[in-house]
Amino acid sequence: MHNKPLYILIAGPYTSGSSDKTVWMENHKELNRVAYEVYLKGHIPVIGVNMALPIIEAVGDEHFEQLMMPLSLAIADKCDAVLRVGGSSKGADEEVAIFVEKKLPVYTSLEDIPSLN
Repeated sequence: MHNKPLYILIAGPYTSGSSDKTVWMENHKELNRVAYEVYLKGHIPVIGVNMALPIIEAVGDEHFEQLMMPLSLAIADKCDAVLRVGGSSKGADEEVAIFVEKKLPVYTSLEDIPSLN
């Protein structure tokens, strides 16, 4: 068991192929809800969307494609593990691939994550 917190990326759908911003907001809320559960286990949750969205908001939606996945993948590369949640998501699968390639933990449920508490 780990004795220090892991930086755990929460990888799941955000746009999930939809142009409906209500769907995006619900997906974002779910990523953050799961992040809270990871935090309660004593780890540091990281969500790429949470890094990219404030920047996109500041510079405009026309920069979404330029910023969203590059920033999400960059932050994923710095994490210790990933938790893959939710349904189909090309972006989340790209994030998970980073961890598979580096042979780092890929969790598929909260129960699989070791608790430090």
